[in-house]
Amino acid sequence: MSVIDIHTHMFGYDWLDMLKKHGAPNYASASMEDGRNYLMEMGSPACAFEEEAFDYDKRIKMMDNSGIDLAIVSLTSPNVQWGGQNISSETARLSNNEMAAGQTAYPDRIRWFASLPWEYPDAALEELERALDIGAVGVFATAHIGERDLIDPLFSTVWQKIDERELPVLLHPTAPYGSKQVNFAKERILMPVAGFMYDTTLAVSRMALNGFFERYTKLKLIASHGGGYLPFIHGRIDVFFNEETLVKMPLAMKPSEYLEERIYYDAIVYDKGALDLVIQVAGPEKVMFGTDQPMPNDVPKLKGIVGSRSSNERDDILSRNAQRIFNL
Repeated sequence: MSVIDIHTHMFGYDWLDMLKKHGAPNYASASMEDGRNYLMEMGSPACAFEEEAFDYDKRIKMMDNSGIDLAIVSLTSPNVQWGGQNISSETARLSNNEMAAGQTAYPDRIRWFASLPWEYPDAALEELERALDIGAVGVFATAHIGERDLIDPLFSTVWQKIDERELPVLLHPTAPYGSKQVNFAKERILMPVAGFMYDTTLAVSRMALNGFFERYTKLKLIASHGGGYLPFIHGRIDVFFNEETLVKMPLAMKPSEYLEERIYYDAIVYDKGALDLVIQVAGPEKVMFGTDQPMPNDVPKLKGIVGSRSSNERDDILSRNAQRIFNL
């Protein structure tokens, strides 16, 4: 059985050069006391710059060592959201070109999600079409973009085009609202461990309550890291929705039903019970394998947890669902 990794990251040298030149004040690259270079987000070291996130030859070796047959790579937070329209658009173009080159070098091993200058819809639409023309199989979106939620009307034309194309969208967390006040630098790992989970949960919950999934019915939204806290609030959100009398939220379904029927999830969870709950909410046909490589990961553990399911569900999660959703 082949293994397809739908959540795994590449940066790229051109992307890093743009970050260094134009990422301030919120984003930067810095050498830390352990001698490694880090991506800095909101003053906190977010992740180390691993060689496998820049060099496709080393990426393939990492995949071979982990038993990954195909990787659908993407940028991670903060994507290309800095520096104004010209800088954001150029960074997206350079990053997408680097990923397209990776696929050209390894056509049997690499696919990729397009990055877009979301805050500039005309430029985003132009880059979306160009990226699809050179091989993108989906779109990457951070859970919020600057101070705007993904349901902001500014992004509506971009979502419309993504919906028309019936594209997969990897919704990935970024430094959550209030990161500076929380002071994640004090315990650095809490941003990706806890803050990221909150960011995804808030973004998708707002989509469900806002009617997003009634406006856009054909796109395939993938919630990262098992959906953050979404599986754990699946029942709770309906209780509060049913009692709400102050905020009008006319929906065609209960909020929990959007989490069940309209959201796909990756399987980057590190407890069997967590994966069981994701599958209980969404069904095994809406869950796909991911690793988060080369970020901190334990691929054998992830495979072992997926392997605890029936052989049919295991094979669906490891590759068959991705083959169907991405038309591989």
